[in-house]
Amino acid sequence: MTENDDDEILLRMATEADLEAVVAIERASFQEPPWSWRSFASLLDDPYARFKVACDARAGIVTGYIVTWIIVEDAEIANLAVAPDWRARGVGGRLLDAAVAEAVTSGVRRLHLEVRESNRAAQLLYGSRGFVAVGRRKNYYRSQLRTHSFSAAL
Repeated sequence: MTENDDDEILLRMATEADLEAVVAIERASFQEPPWSWRSFASLLDDPYARFKVACDARAGIVTGYIVTWIIVEDAEIANLAVAPDWRARGVGGRLLDAAVAEAVTSGVRRLHLEVRESNRAAQLLYGSRGFVAVGRRKNYYRSQLRTHSFSAAL
């Protein structure tokens, strides 16, 4: 499945060939990377996972990724990250919009996610797409960080 809304960014389903780049973005994006190469590889054949990458259409490099779990009428954005050089260029928004559209098409009624309390840019992105904060969690990650729980009715 390919989505090409402009000439610069191409969205498509992830493949095994993308995993090294995805793991590199994961490590650059999170102090404590929650997912390993093996974790991402297991998503490629998981019927409940939607694992998409954003690519620079000209250079063919992976610039970001999103993982969504879709189970019946509920879905969760499990992981979203953008390469540092590509942040603030609309890549995260494109990935999120694609995940929301796919969730709607799949019959999802509510989409959930967790975001670190310190990640203001992500909170603003989610808020701009209709997500609202519905709670907070302490010690959500191994490093004891706090998160905000967000949800959106679709």
